[in-house]
Amino acid sequence: MTSTLSRRLLLTLASGLFALGAQAQTALDGITKSKTIKIAIPTDYPPYGFVGPDMKPQGLDIGMAELIAAKLGVAVELLPVTSANRIAYLQTKKADLVISTLGKNPEREKVISFSAAYAPFYQAVFAAKSLPIKSWADLAGKSVAVTRGAMEDQELGKVAPASLEFKRFEDNNATIAAFAAGQTQLVATSASVAGNLMYRNPGLNLEYKLLLKDSPCFVGVAKGEDALLAKVNDIIAAAKAAGELEALSKKWLGRGTGELPL
Repeated sequence: MTSTLSRRLLLTLASGLFALGAQAQTALDGITKSKTIKIAIPTDYPPYGFVGPDMKPQGLDIGMAELIAAKLGVAVELLPVTSANRIAYLQTKKADLVISTLGKNPEREKVISFSAAYAPFYQAVFAAKSLPIKSWADLAGKSVAVTRGAMEDQELGKVAPASLEFKRFEDNNATIAAFAAGQTQLVATSASVAGNLMYRNPGLNLEYKLLLKDSPCFVGVAKGEDALLAKVNDIIAAAKAAGELEALSKKWLGRGTGELPL
């Protein structure tokens, strides 16, 4: 009887030690062993993430995912996600990281961790490169297309000169179509919409002019994965210092990163 109990006790202890060892393996350990990192990205939100003519994901977030994988010396597996399920991919360990225009707020901070910011996400005034706009005063006497009631409409109303003519449209598509058709000289919209417009209509020679509101993007990391978070932050800091983040932002958004928060 004593011998049987001893064996059972040993088996229980061994099982417990095995479980502890399994739990001790971090996401970074798994990435290092498999030589692959799984990163959730958008494919329906240009210019941050979309499917190109070759049917492969491309955009700023894809570029960032590839940069992190390269710095880690591993392959990258891109996992398309939506705004609704991207955090769940972290919580269920389907993804090691989420790089999908992820903004930081107190509610999200309760369930996942955030890296330092890697890219801007902003609302701004855009116009052709040939139109000299350096300050809000330069908008005097000009016309701007905005979506009625949108953040751009509200923010621009706070700083615009009285003589700026607002042409308000009921949805984003109508706003962009009006500007592209030459109905206004300026358009106030988000970086994602403007970036997509630049990509699809290079003849407009569109460029960023004035910032309305900034809300940067962060990499999402599962709670408790401190080693991976630290590694990602090191990569972001080095890429920022080397000008790599600036280059990604200019390529896809037409504007540099500006001051990104840690």
